[in-house]
Amino acid sequence: METLQSELKNSLFPCDSSCPEPNPEELSAFADLYGSLRLLLSFQMSDARLWSADCQAHIEGFFKTFSLTNAGIKIHLKLKFNERTSQQEFRVGIKKKISLADQLSLMLDLSHYAEPPRVVKRGSWCQGVHPVVGVRLPLSIPPQAMNRGLFGELSVQMVTLLSPCVLQYPNLLTELRDIQISFFFKLSVLNMACFHVLVYSPSNIPLPGPSGFFQTIAASLDCQQLGVHKLYCSSVKVFPADLVQSSGTVYRVEQENMDGAEQESSYPPVQQRLQLFLFLHHRDPFISQISDLMDTEVLIEHHLEDILNNNRQAMTTALQTELGNTLKPQNQRKQKQQEKLLSAEVILTSTISIVSCSSNMDFRNTCLNRMKVHDTHELLASLRESLLRATSWKFVPSGRCYNAQIEAHLESNEPTRTEI
Repeated sequence: METLQSELKNSLFPCDSSCPEPNPEELSAFADLYGSLRLLLSFQMSDARLWSADCQAHIEGFFKTFSLTNAGIKIHLKLKFNERTSQQEFRVGIKKKISLADQLSLMLDLSHYAEPPRVVKRGSWCQGVHPVVGVRLPLSIPPQAMNRGLFGELSVQMVTLLSPCVLQYPNLLTELRDIQISFFFKLSVLNMACFHVLVYSPSNIPLPGPSGFFQTIAASLDCQQLGVHKLYCSSVKVFPADLVQSSGTVYRVEQENMDGAEQESSYPPVQQRLQLFLFLHHRDPFISQISDLMDTEVLIEHHLEDILNNNRQAMTTALQTELGNTLKPQNQRKQKQQEKLLSAEVILTSTISIVSCSSNMDFRNTCLNRMKVHDTHELLASLRESLLRATSWKFVPSGRCYNAQIEAHLESNEPTRTEI
């Protein structure tokens, strides 16, 4: 590995002098004339027997994770094995530039193509997510890392994403399924403005988070303040292909038992995922060469577990704050929904009492036939389902959302709003 790294440095950066900062106008004119800049990387396996479907899935998951925070880069993947060729293009549907500390920025992929729940029959559905940029937390460098030559200023920037977006449907039931934490490097060089480099691991690839620290941090979080019943570490993912935005540590969320009205409904809550990205930022006024930058990156990666443990209390407090700020609107939303459910129960109880106590058999039969039920017990369940569906349709437009139109489609056996 050391030999390979040395060869990469010599081939990619043969000159030790600092590169001049590119002129934005000249770069823009070049791109307009010749199109986007392209870089071709070609790799060949020395032993074809090592290739497998899991290897291909790992590579594809890696590029999906890479695209998440490099939305300005288009990736074309071409694999050739046993005279068979497969091609895949990693496209970004919705991208947005967000600003971090020290005038640094990220181009994030905000696409989230989740199907709307069955209860949402018409209108618009947001196809993106909305990043929440948190505070920047300074980190102290432990003595063992300093002894190896790691100096300068080290900090971490937190960004959270909650998906799918349900801002436009305030009455839609939701449930937080899991929390995922991913770690990234973002290093900058003070005297080289052209090298604000986003680094995932050595040689600029995504980096899985340190497992030891995050496997134990869940026990230090206040679940009651976050509005969840229990939080536990489920697994440490390393670029699996089944999740588009997935590397790092996954925490499963255990919710309290649902109320009867929610439990009996055939419309389950919308399953949501909260993603927390931690961007490490390092700068050192004495670093001016790319080779030094890569060496520093290797040091940070090697001592990352020590760095986090050295700042455990501050990291725990920051994580608690960021998760709490992101989940606070959701918890307030749930409180309002509970109030609506209580009101709905009063409406249902009063309606059933009117039908049950009525001495007019024609009136009672008309009510049962209209709701396609046989008795008042079935009528209660049908009315509850219809009321839940009708209130969940409530749509509040949001200028922040990336809307896609939903084609109106009603199943023939479902009562319409007019029937309700």
